[in-house]
Amino acid sequence: MTTADRPVPVAADAPGPGTAPDAAPDAAPDAAPDAAPDAAPDEGNAAPEAGADVELTGPSWRQVLRATVREVQRDNVTDLAAALTFFAVLALFPAALALVSVLGLFGDPETVVARVMDLVDRVSGGLELGQVEAVVEELARQERAGLALLAGLVVALWSASGYVAAFSRAMNRVYETDEGRPFWKLRPVLLLVTAVTVLLVAVALAAMVLSGPVARAVGGAVGLSDVAVAVWDVAKWPVVVLLVALVIATLYHWTPNVRRPRFRWISVGSAVGLGAWALGTVGFGLYVAHFGSYQRTYGALAGVVVFLLWLWITNIALLVGAELDAELERARQLQRGIPAEEEIQLPPRDARASVRRRAKEEQDVAARRALRLSRGRSAI
Repeated sequence: MTTADRPVPVAADAPGPGTAPDAAPDAAPDAAPDAAPDAAPDEGNAAPEAGADVELTGPSWRQVLRATVREVQRDNVTDLAAALTFFAVLALFPAALALVSVLGLFGDPETVVARVMDLVDRVSGGLELGQVEAVVEELARQERAGLALLAGLVVALWSASGYVAAFSRAMNRVYETDEGRPFWKLRPVLLLVTAVTVLLVAVALAAMVLSGPVARAVGGAVGLSDVAVAVWDVAKWPVVVLLVALVIATLYHWTPNVRRPRFRWISVGSAVGLGAWALGTVGFGLYVAHFGSYQRTYGALAGVVVFLLWLWITNIALLVGAELDAELERARQLQRGIPAEEEIQLPPRDARASVRRRAKEEQDVAARRALRLSRGRSAI
């Protein structure tokens, strides 16, 4: 079912806008909404406001977990993650250029990039990323921060938004909706999401770089005491986690063509996705370090292959978290009495592109039918 002919979600048993109070003159008096004060509140007769939180029951949670596993399989999340990995590689170098440009604001690009890659090497559990590091360092040498920020940042963001566009299509599949936003409305959103994502990642990396001797040097320059620097060395990690969670929340909320009830800074799905990514990264790093034979199998390409597999694991974790959030929203709607058994009843952000696409499909069907009836002969 496309977005164009999807029913608009309404609360269960809500009267239609044109229904008059005396539309059923022979109805029983006790059928009035205020004539049954003893009605059970959990039967969907009085749905809470749209977007109101609903405390899920035990059966709802069990259904959510079962449905999440089934939807992960039904939506072929591993295949979607592979497609996202491809677009991530295409967007990697433009995004790296934009990231180096932003990181250059925090100091010399080459020095900052060297410290960032050292952090990535430690966090990733020793993954072989030599080829990736060489490319990023080359970008840092070729482009000065001011020049790249002024001349190439917009172009880089436009190219890097390809991954966000692919993520948007994957999220539409998760929420079982069509992309109804026209190009002129969708593309600015994707560019803005890309810019926000790059900025948040840059701030998170800068926070991680600002540690140890660098933190002490910066603290001394701005007049901070050693105690304040020591506190920052500990407090920066929750800040980094919150920034990464905000990146995930931004992707979850703004990329699909559905109006979610409200923006959630940290949702259950994003927390699960972030945790799964952390565990997957550590586990994969340990496997590569102790059991993998990528160097013998792929030779000089081992670092590239390992990096691609890590990106694939990252995208799987993000999509699994999105599937969990979608099923939680479905469960909330079901407990409010909204018929979301087959499709999650969230209104689209825009349906104009879907309507035009549906009209063109109907024209194609009519042309094919005419071709069948005429047995391929000209109608003239």
